[in-house]
Amino acid sequence: MGSTTGPSRLETAASRLKTALGALETAVARKLENDRQQVVVHKQVEALQADRSRLAEDLDRSADRVADLESVNREVARRLDLTMDAIRGVLARYES
Repeated sequence: MGSTTGPSRLETAASRLKTALGALETAVARKLENDRQQVVVHKQVEALQADRSRLAEDLDRSADRVADLESVNREVARRLDLTMDAIRGVLARYES
């Protein structure tokens, strides 16, 4: 039979199996953690994309508002110029 000084083949096989199962458990735990982290990252990316879309819409609305305000500003400046010209004309008639 076998030697009494060393482990039997069965003990060696059992030890190797235990080591392999430990390595497998570690690999599965790493894989599960990696999958969990990927889900978290995916959710963060989705949230960032939603924020980006919202910010892009806000920027578009703000740009439209700025364009509208610039147009109104030009119209007000034009009317002020006309009004000042009219006032100058009236004052010129009364000064003469």
